[in-house]
Amino acid sequence: MQLEKLFQMQKALDAYIEEMHGLQDEDLFNRKILALLVEIGELANETRCFKFWSVKPSSAKEVILEEFVDGVHFILSLGIECGFDGQQIELNVHTSSLDVTGQFLRIYELISIFQKAKNLMSYKELFEAYLQLADQLGFSQLEMEQAYFQKNEVNYQRQQNNY
Repeated sequence: MQLEKLFQMQKALDAYIEEMHGLQDEDLFNRKILALLVEIGELANETRCFKFWSVKPSSAKEVILEEFVDGVHFILSLGIECGFDGQQIELNVHTSSLDVTGQFLRIYELISIFQKAKNLMSYKELFEAYLQLADQLGFSQLEMEQAYFQKNEVNYQRQQNNY
């Protein structure tokens, strides 16, 4: 995964959004944490992994991937907020021993830990768990990156159209 490139792109998007909305001097950390939690909930909803009461299948892979990269945007943005974008980050992603539902719950737990700690170790652990989820959902790193690039463009267009 081209983390440096993704951080650069996210930093530019964040700066653009903050300028468009006059937020340059605001602390957006907790709002970004909440946004990430919401995006992960939307992702879980599209996978339907927890809906034991329903026989309806999960959404199409493309829909799930788009929801997934929304989370990537906020994880990158939170890393930038903490100044981690300038550091050499090596993510080690191993196969998770959890099922998909358990992985979602683990990610929520790690977001809470990161929110309190705001350190590189908790950030890496969160990012790695999120990438483990990608693996469980069947996404390659290339698919994630391409989807991120596409969604980044969409996010700029949305800003230009007063989203």
